Amino acid sequence: MPYIFLIFVVIFFAGNILIGKAINDLAPFTIAFFRLFVAFLVVLPVGLKSAWNNRELFLKYKKPFIIMSLTGVTFFNMFIYASLQFTTASNVSVLETVIPVITILLSAWLLKERLRKIQWAGVILSVFGAVWVVLNGEVLQITTINWNIGDFIMVGAILCWAVYSIYVKQYMHFFPSIAGLLVMTSISLIVLFPLVMMEWLFLGVPDLFQSEYVVSLLYLGIFPSLIALLLYNHAVQKLGASKASLFLNFLPVITMLGAYLWLGESITLIQIGGALLVIVGVIITTQVNYKSV
Repeated sequence: MPYIFLIFVVIFFAGNILIGKAINDLAPFTIAFFRLFVAFLVVLPVGLKSAWNNRELFLKYKKPFIIMSLTGVTFFNMFIYASLQFTTASNVSVLETVIPVITILLSAWLLKERLRKIQWAGVILSVFGAVWVVLNGEVLQITTINWNIGDFIMVGAILCWAVYSIYVKQYMHFFPSIAGLLVMTSISLIVLFPLVMMEWLFLGVPDLFQSEYVVSLLYLGIFPSLIALLLYNHAVQKLGASKASLFLNFLPVITMLGAYLWLGESITLIQIGGALLVIVGVIITTQVNYKSV
């Protein structure tokens, strides 16, 4: 069941990238704030009572909870939307495949998790397959990509999600799921509000009531912000941060499939082959247990 959850997580996150690119004429703090505002309105009626009843628990673990809120909810997607202002969705997909590797390294350091050699082979295979898909088989081109500021901004997203995954494994099981999301969203809105005001001061107030923006922000607020986080947090509890984050290597595959269905782009045999490499790599890594330290 956790693996099925992660498949939906990847689908919703791929939609996050595609829609984030489609509405990138909106500034990144604005997108990040209003997606969370939608999520807040949805979860408030069902999570308020539980959040209030567990207020002492949130205060007891306030430091790790704030870290989870800032990394996984506040700034991860803000970095993605900021990156999409300057770089392509394909580059974002390539860079997101680094997240499992960073998560594994952090897990080895903080949680004392170790992967077996065959699992490292799975990691390498899945990363290679994801890069193969994005670069259409021209893997050597990765050294000649015209990297720009957007690609470097994505480093912030990578680090945020890796840290978030580690803390979710350690602390998220202490909190009721819906109440946790409500408090995380509330913290994020408080942090993002002054940044949005500064953004509007310099860039002007956008017309958010265009139908494209309304539909896009509703999707972003409900699916990646709420449903995907709930499913991902559950999967991390069952599988561990390293295994769960490895499924993010499916992102380039699903993103390109979305581009095919939404934008009418073709899918080549090279892309299909790369997708198979990703799937095999994920299966290898997730079907073998960790070594004890």
